Amino acid sequence: MIDVEALVFDYPTKRALHGVSLHVAPATITALVGPNGAGKTTLLRCLAALDSPYSGEVRIDGLDTREDPRGVHARIGYLPDFYGLYDELTVRQCLSYAALSHGLGNGQIEAAVKRAAERVALSDRLETRAGELSRGLRQRLAIGQAIVHEPRVLLLDEPAAGLDPEARRDLSQLLLSLKAQGITLIVSSHILAELQDYSDAMIIIDDGRIAGGAAHQVASVEAQTITLSLVREAGAIGAFLSRQPGVSAVEAGPNGARFRFEGNAVGRAQLLRALITEGFAVADFAPAKRTMEDAYFDEVKKARGR
Repeated sequence: MIDVEALVFDYPTKRALHGVSLHVAPATITALVGPNGAGKTTLLRCLAALDSPYSGEVRIDGLDTREDPRGVHARIGYLPDFYGLYDELTVRQCLSYAALSHGLGNGQIEAAVKRAAERVALSDRLETRAGELSRGLRQRLAIGQAIVHEPRVLLLDEPAAGLDPEARRDLSQLLLSLKAQGITLIVSSHILAELQDYSDAMIIIDDGRIAGGAAHQVASVEAQTITLSLVREAGAIGAFLSRQPGVSAVEAGPNGARFRFEGNAVGRAQLLRALITEGFAVADFAPAKRTMEDAYFDEVKKARGR
């Protein structure tokens, strides 16, 4: 759905993107993360065909952003970090204006507004003025404006900024529902724990480059580490684990252990059976997952040679 090849973007005094290449699959949510000034917003604006790169190629749904920017605009929705709403207009009027600005005809407006309002759960607020909405509902309206023309790609720059925990949860559910409807999303954010709830992949931008050279699949960000908890204290757990095939780096205490295990699911099942047979009262036994934050800092450290 999104293909970027050797993208370079220069500001007058600084190179913001250094040969960035990436691929985003259809109907997925990709988290775009990195420190301030790393190039995230610049990359999003290039994807949205709002800025033209110095060199390289960006294709959205097969269209080149420099050769056919208007065609790209018809296929994407873009919500910048700082967006504006017309506070005196109702939700219906805001959505209608956005639909008109995207080139929809008068005969299409009513259906498009109804559909967008349903998708962002604002059908009961159509006659409410934008200025009377809460911060979370304003964010929903802004996303509604970005998708009123039925884009195939949605680019969001810091959509959760300023939202309370409940509004952030609602936003996560909204993004997952849009993905389920076939939209491809790229979401830039600093809130890594929240991104992990709904992202399929993570792209780390650091100093205008992709750390690690490619996207990281969130579902597979898992270490070969097992955590083991016991119902009763057992001082021999460390020694027993150290004798088992495939087990290394054992860190044991009286109530459990943490260790590396080189083996598949069958091997883990055999090890668990051996523990129980030996008489250890196992309360919990599971692979320890790395968070997106763990993966982020690991890749950034590698990229910076630390």
